[in-house]
Amino acid sequence: MANALEHGDGGLGEGFVSEEDRRTAEIHRAAKARQRQSLNLQRENILSQRTSHPARRAALEAALKQIEAQIAALS
Repeated sequence: MANALEHGDGGLGEGFVSEEDRRTAEIHRAAKARQRQSLNLQRENILSQRTSHPARRAALEAALKQIEAQIAALS
């Protein structure tokens, strides 16, 4: 009997998630997906730009590196 009480009977620690927690998690997941999509669009935009100017190319490479780091941080 004591063993059953120690382990609980389906409380919060055993996988129960409230509707509010589920909704909050979904909002965070959707925001993260939108942010990832935005970063991927920025990445594609940078990759599509062509330039022969060394300073511009260096700036694009730096921007690409920063965006790829942000994408990696989201994972």
